[in-house]
Amino acid sequence: MKKILKFTLLIIGAVLVIWTFWFLWQKSRPVVKKYAVENVEIGSINKKSVATGKVDPRNEILIKPQMSGIITAVYKQAGDIVKAGDIIAKIKVIPDMVSLNGAESRVSRAQISFDQSKKNYDRDGKLYTDKVISKEEYEKTQLQFYNDKEELRTSKDNLSLTRDGISTNSAAISNTLVRSTINGTILDVPVKVGNSVIQSNNFNDGTTIATVANMSDMLFVGKLDETEVGRINVGMPMDITIGALQDQKLKAKLEYISPKGKEENGAITFEMKAAVKVPKEIFVRAGYSANAEIIFSKAESVITIPESCIEFGGDTAFVYVLKTKEPQAFTKKQIKTGLSDGVKIEVKSGLSLKNKIRGAEILEKVDKKDEAKKEERHN
Repeated sequence: MKKILKFTLLIIGAVLVIWTFWFLWQKSRPVVKKYAVENVEIGSINKKSVATGKVDPRNEILIKPQMSGIITAVYKQAGDIVKAGDIIAKIKVIPDMVSLNGAESRVSRAQISFDQSKKNYDRDGKLYTDKVISKEEYEKTQLQFYNDKEELRTSKDNLSLTRDGISTNSAAISNTLVRSTINGTILDVPVKVGNSVIQSNNFNDGTTIATVANMSDMLFVGKLDETEVGRINVGMPMDITIGALQDQKLKAKLEYISPKGKEENGAITFEMKAAVKVPKEIFVRAGYSANAEIIFSKAESVITIPESCIEFGGDTAFVYVLKTKEPQAFTKKQIKTGLSDGVKIEVKSGLSLKNKIRGAEILEKVDKKDEAKKEERHN
């Protein structure tokens, strides 16, 4: 029994020694690295920058009332298309009692004067017909009658304006009717029936009845970092991408760059504006968030490779050209580079479309199930 136990222990020890030597031999062997192979292709490279912002109408007009009062009717709502002169709302005037009392008193006095002038005019007319009085006296009476008649009409109009905001001669263009001043689309109507409104004057901007804008004339308003603003100029083309409009790119032209920057979160940014060309079949709402792509330089139909494949030694660029596939062997070759967009780079000389170059190293994939089992054993 003891002999069997000794023999078993000797076998186990021999196996452990052999396994140890095999393990150390495997560790001492050089690791064969494998690399991804990239193709040399023909492509286009655009060096560009992206500015974030939004799309707004060029001009948003605030419609203000011409007199104070209470809104009695609202005829339009946000989204309606209006023309200059269209009625948006109606205002009921709340008169000042002192002014109203003065206007009523003026009408009463004018009426008394008119009644007396009419009597004098009728009487002197008969006397002039009978040649009792001269023509000069009759014309004086006639002039006074006409003056008193005009004063009565004016006082009645003044009373109507004070009480209702409408006069007899200007009923069609009454100040109680709030009208649009431009052709466009109503963006917002912030008032409701029953709201009190104030007219625009030297001390108050007045209550906004509606906001109207021409939605066919749009601007992209964005901000650009100070490191890139020096490379753009007024008149440069831009591509506008609106998040709410899928797969739609709008053309734009840079119109304005702010001469003064603003500090935001530790960075200096400059405001920029670009005129957006909106096709008739596309409806762009005010305030859409958008991105503007500004192309600084472009290279089309040139030889390109991934920029990660290049090694730099001083001012010289190198790549490794595939020599044999199995085993992988590469030859170091100098190239001349051009425009880069951060992902791909232009190769001006040193490579052809037949070449294949070394890419990133291929790392051995570890089975996730094996990793889980190892963790369970460790725990």
